[in-house]
Amino acid sequence: MSFKGKVVIVTGASSGIGAAVAKEFSSEGAQVVMVGRNEAKLSAVAAECDKPLVIRADVANDDDARRIIDETIKKFGKLDVLVNNAGMGSNAATLLEGDIMKDYDKLMSINLRAVVHLTKLAAPHLIKTKGNIVNISSVAGTLTPIIPTAINYCVTKAGLNHFSACAALELGRKGVRVNTVSPGPVKTDFVENAKMELNTSFIKKITILERISESDEIADLVLFLASDKARGITASNFVSDNGAIALRN
Repeated sequence: MSFKGKVVIVTGASSGIGAAVAKEFSSEGAQVVMVGRNEAKLSAVAAECDKPLVIRADVANDDDARRIIDETIKKFGKLDVLVNNAGMGSNAATLLEGDIMKDYDKLMSINLRAVVHLTKLAAPHLIKTKGNIVNISSVAGTLTPIIPTAINYCVTKAGLNHFSACAALELGRKGVRVNTVSPGPVKTDFVENAKMELNTSFIKKITILERISESDEIADLVLFLASDKARGITASNFVSDNGAIALRN
């Protein structure tokens, strides 16, 4: 799949799935805009890409969100693909323990509100190029949570799934596709940051294939959905979870 001449924004590009997506788009000839908060990690990933535009920004900050789009258009003059990957997990609160509202506001601002805002800002430019959007969700948006402390994360991802479908309906009339990718467990520092333990016995218990995915597997799926090979696909949620959902049904 060639993306030569295409301009692609990838949020949360400093590590994990976002880093893999940025590197794979770059290897396929895209002009990649890498967005993240950790400058050192961004620089490390950028070194593996071909002359990317690196933007240190917090997608949950409205001024930063506007700057991401403005700097992209100023540099490249257009936008073809938006990959909303930035997100965070939490294992901190339940309805009965911890500060659930503080946790809710923090996760909602990054996992859903920021996606809505960036999509709104990017939409006029994507309409011009007949581009597309890929949102990175999670099987947590579909499955009943395994542990009570995942309540807020699950809610944000369920909301993201529904927003994506709604955005696809509106933007599809203008030639813009919107799809979602829902990974299961993936080897990234996201798991560590969320203070989750994904040991071998736990993975075997929750997946049919008894394995955890690598970031590049998810990147492959993102590139497919962003390519012309998926030109007839929109409002869809593609699951890559090693059979986690099927095992729970």
